[in-house]
Amino acid sequence: MPRHALEVADIFRDHGPAYRRANAGRLSLGQLKVMSAIEACRTEALGGHVAACTKCDHQHIAYNSCKNRHCPKCQGPAARDWMAARADDLLPVEYFHVVFTLPAEIARIAYWNKRAMYGLLFKASAETVMTIVADPRHLGARVGMTCVLHTWGSAMTHHPHIHMIVPGGGLSLDGIRWIGCKPGFFLPVRVLSRLFRRLFLEGLVNLHRAGQLTFFSDLAGLADADAFTAYLAPLRKTEWVVYAKPPFGGPEQVLAYLSRYTHRVAISNHRLVSADADTVSFRWKDYRIKRGDRMKVMRLDTGEFIRRFLMHVLPDGFHRIRHYGLLASAARKANIAKIRTLLGAEPTRQEDAPSAEIIPLILREPCPDCGGPMRITETFRRGEVPQSRAPPRRQAA
Repeated sequence: MPRHALEVADIFRDHGPAYRRANAGRLSLGQLKVMSAIEACRTEALGGHVAACTKCDHQHIAYNSCKNRHCPKCQGPAARDWMAARADDLLPVEYFHVVFTLPAEIARIAYWNKRAMYGLLFKASAETVMTIVADPRHLGARVGMTCVLHTWGSAMTHHPHIHMIVPGGGLSLDGIRWIGCKPGFFLPVRVLSRLFRRLFLEGLVNLHRAGQLTFFSDLAGLADADAFTAYLAPLRKTEWVVYAKPPFGGPEQVLAYLSRYTHRVAISNHRLVSADADTVSFRWKDYRIKRGDRMKVMRLDTGEFIRRFLMHVLPDGFHRIRHYGLLASAARKANIAKIRTLLGAEPTRQEDAPSAEIIPLILREPCPDCGGPMRITETFRRGEVPQSRAPPRRQAA
């Protein structure tokens, strides 16, 4: 894939220094690190290697990636490797996609308390599904799920929500049989919504009592327990948005879907239209439009564009992909093997799963001229100059 004409990295390189000066003291260390990583990604600043084709005379210089999880250019390879590792986890059953969204009033608090409230969002949504599935009135089973946190809407506004992928069924509570859900139907959305609301609000009140929440600006008064209780009161009666999409066509579709969602960032390079010192234009999807073309072009002040991008930088060490229940890391392999046996499914052979292995000195990407294998002939560190006179590689985004 050829390099996109405009990238987030270009905007950061051109206008990041001025933004940092204008916002000195207001940016977190994590945000500053993300900006620096994206600016340096796939440039001589990070060093790289020289690659030569083993079949023709093509050679080029490829600069190293920053591998930052917020960088738009680094997520493609990371997603491929992650999905290769997850291929053996897929079961020959229906899979469902459930979305848990925080109300805007709660999202305002989460903006200043990301680690605590994003963690609570994971916990409450997973506990909601596991509790209802375990209820004999529904499935009476133990279930597993993969959860992915997204914190943005299409316009890069703050919109925290969990994408959950769940197999349509689970192990019986005694662990001796597989209990499948009704074809095409997972769980009642209203039941999910109300339990999610209760569990999240209970957890939020506990965080407040423990002094783990901070409040600023017009929310500063919520530090008072009575004011906080009054603020939450209307939210105990409103319907919280939990959306269950139709089931996937099969495990292969689940894999393709997850590869698009697990490593997504606030905005990808292909959505950018133009940028200058004053404005950045990008394509976004207006979900308020029920029919017709939802795609529009939004123009933001350049500083506002950078601010919106940086608001989605996660706290250091915070995991945005998590597995629960039967798919929790400790017992995942044993549970999957047991379920496959109960379903009469053949175990996935290692050669059936996509491999993330790279033979030493041989690149994954073939020669752009003849398709032959590319071998690394020279490496150089940051600050060093390669001895070869090969041209820089046309970087993929």
